[in-house]
Amino acid sequence: MVGGGEGAFIGAVHRMAAALDGDYALVCGAFSSDAERGRRSGTALGLDPARSYPTLDAMLAGERALPEGERMQLVSIVTPNHLHAPAAIAALDAGFHVISDKPMALNLAESRAIAAAVERSGRLYGLTFTYSGYPLVEEARVRVARGDFGAIRLVQVEYSQGWLSGPLDREGNKQAEWRTDPARAGLGGCLGDIGTHAFHLAEHVSGLAVEELSADLTTHVPGRRLDDDVAALLRLDGGARGVLKASQVAAGDENGLRLRIHGERGGLDWSQMEPNTLTLRWLDCPAEIVRAGGPGLAPSTLAMLRTPAGHPEGYIEAFANLYRSFGRAVRGGATIPPPRGAADWFPGISDGLRTMAFIETMIENSAGAQKWTRLAPT
Repeated sequence: MVGGGEGAFIGAVHRMAAALDGDYALVCGAFSSDAERGRRSGTALGLDPARSYPTLDAMLAGERALPEGERMQLVSIVTPNHLHAPAAIAALDAGFHVISDKPMALNLAESRAIAAAVERSGRLYGLTFTYSGYPLVEEARVRVARGDFGAIRLVQVEYSQGWLSGPLDREGNKQAEWRTDPARAGLGGCLGDIGTHAFHLAEHVSGLAVEELSADLTTHVPGRRLDDDVAALLRLDGGARGVLKASQVAAGDENGLRLRIHGERGGLDWSQMEPNTLTLRWLDCPAEIVRAGGPGLAPSTLAMLRTPAGHPEGYIEAFANLYRSFGRAVRGGATIPPPRGAADWFPGISDGLRTMAFIETMIENSAGAQKWTRLAPT
């Protein structure tokens, strides 16, 4: 693991997710840019002190010096965004698989450099777009793909948080500080942090690619250097239309990610804060409530569930589904991820490039006078 030491949030989430199915063992790490903090983190996690490294370079060199059966197999990157690309490229070039927190990098150019490293290394690269790991998100994707709703007309996705409604970034909050710093977060604030999740979820479930968008990026909190509120109108292939809204200044909101998709005959409604329920509404018959673990679920949905109906599953399990799929690909000797819809699919290079292109297109459109900007294929 790179990053994720004491005081970090997402590193512990990745460790819990990786451990859930017993597929992974944490064997080494470079947990902090502060060597002493990194050492303490390794001790707290029960690692051999010799494998709690002061830097990423030291970790790569130290692990490569070990016999193949003893060295690490993959690197989990859980740092702030500005370290994603250098860490991923170094690990790939050293011969290790990489699974990284999102977004992929600071910008599209860095993302393409990661893609080039994947190509030359022959190693796997995965991204934890967490919400694609929820079972009922998979059920929604399956039902759209098999045509239950007819041709898709409307895609509406909203991700609403309120935690940055005040100037936490100037009050010593570590998570707020780096997420609002262009040098560490990248081109987008709210856009890169949660807007990418909303965009990825919309394309993943609908099966449609955004062709053009019209964007509005706003910074509400005085003195903040990156956006904290974004919106976009979307034109998707096949003629569908969409709306994307993401905000971190919706005071009082917690983690309000919601996806609605409507076709000719009906539509679906899924919310992350009630993740084990998928609501289906029809033009000419009563609405349906689909529950995790209940009857009628697709085989690919059932494969993502761990408990019987009525036993709640959520965030950690969704993360774990992605880790499990990635681990199976590593064990199986794969050099490319399975295609979307295949067993043990996980987000990879194409998802990362696509979301980074989305960030840059949103910024370009919002800053310019052009009404619509094309989101070019990557």
